[in-house]
Amino acid sequence: MNKRFSIQDLDHWLQFHPTHLQDLLLELRSLVFKVAPHATERVLWGGLSYHDASIGGPVKGAICQLSVVGEAVHIGFIHGAFLPDPAGLLQGARKSKRWMQVDTLEATPWSDLEALIAAAAAYVERWGQGC
Repeated sequence: MNKRFSIQDLDHWLQFHPTHLQDLLLELRSLVFKVAPHATERVLWGGLSYHDASIGGPVKGAICQLSVVGEAVHIGFIHGAFLPDPAGLLQGARKSKRWMQVDTLEATPWSDLEALIAAAAAYVERWGQGC
C-alpha cells in the first residue's frame, strides 16, 4: 500500500520548519518516491518517515526518515550499518542506525544519496523475504 500525504497535509507539516529547508525537504521527498514509489509516508518522531508497508511498519520496513536538525536535514537509515556506503556519507555509531546530514540543494551528492535510498529499500525487501 502506497500512502503519500496530500499537498495540504505536507504544507501543514512544512510550515513548522525553516523556510530555507522546505525546498530541500521537498526535493529529498521526491527522491525517496523516485527510488521507492511503493513507500508509505507518515509523520513519525517529528520527521517524515518512509517504509515498505508490505514488509512491516516504520522500523522493520524502514527505508529512511527526513528530520530537521538545527539548520540542516538529516536523512536517517534505521538499517544504515548494513548498507553499502562507498562515498562514506553515513554518520553515527549506533548498533544499526546511521544518518547523513544535508545542508543545501547544491551541496547534496544526489547520485550517492539515491544509491543509499535504493540500498535501504532493497535491504528491507530482502529482510522481508527472510534473507
